[in-house]
Amino acid sequence: MRPPRRLRDRAPQGLPLRAITPNALTALALCSGLTGVRFAIGDVNGPNWQLAVVMILVASALDGVDGQVARMLRGTSRFGAELDSLSDAISFGVAPALILYLWSLHTSPKFGWICALLFAVFCALRLARFNAAIDATDQPRKAAGYNTGIPAPAGAIGAMLPMYLWFITGEDRFRSPWLVAPWVAFVAVLMVSSLATYGWASMRLRRRIRFEALVVIVGIGAALISAPWPTLVVICAIYLALIPFSVAGYARVRRLRANMSVAPPDAP
Repeated sequence: MRPPRRLRDRAPQGLPLRAITPNALTALALCSGLTGVRFAIGDVNGPNWQLAVVMILVASALDGVDGQVARMLRGTSRFGAELDSLSDAISFGVAPALILYLWSLHTSPKFGWICALLFAVFCALRLARFNAAIDATDQPRKAAGYNTGIPAPAGAIGAMLPMYLWFITGEDRFRSPWLVAPWVAFVAVLMVSSLATYGWASMRLRRRIRFEALVVIVGIGAALISAPWPTLVVICAIYLALIPFSVAGYARVRRLRANMSVAPPDAP
């Protein structure tokens, strides 16, 4: 017996799984960032600095895939965008600032806390600027595949560079607040700067080097597994060295667009 027509025509109830998955990844990234603070606070055995850093790296990895998953599953939403920004502010702003303060900056409480605050607040300001422009139709940098300033995950990974060097060498000079504090403040300024930095969309590979690119990606993954701290030092150095090239690349894109806009129309 067929069900009544009013039951057959009723819209399906419930929230589709594709709408939950990306938000779940974002929530896991938030949990990972906060867990990094827990390892920095420590227990009876003291803080575990390496696990604290690993938690921030895991949050960065999850943040890198949640947006892609949302687009693949057609599960993008304004709620997801707001949750992602909130997660980024905590995982890549508050959590790294607290970890660095507990690791080094607390030995110079006033100066160190000011730099930790700058990092957390500047990360929030960067995300607020991003959210304010999310509905803007004219975003030339985004259209060209560039970011404005360094992204929050890159800022968090870069700010912890002194920790990687300390893990490798064990030398206390890398833990000095007079080295760590200026570095953290410098990375914070990069996050809120107007510098054009490379985004994923601006990196285009030629068809004939796809295999070579795959080999490089596999090599980086193997290096991160076998020697994570030296690899992260190299990645941070390369990323910072590429900033002048990204600025010059976007300036070239702007010149090309300006020339196209003032070019005279074709004669009839």
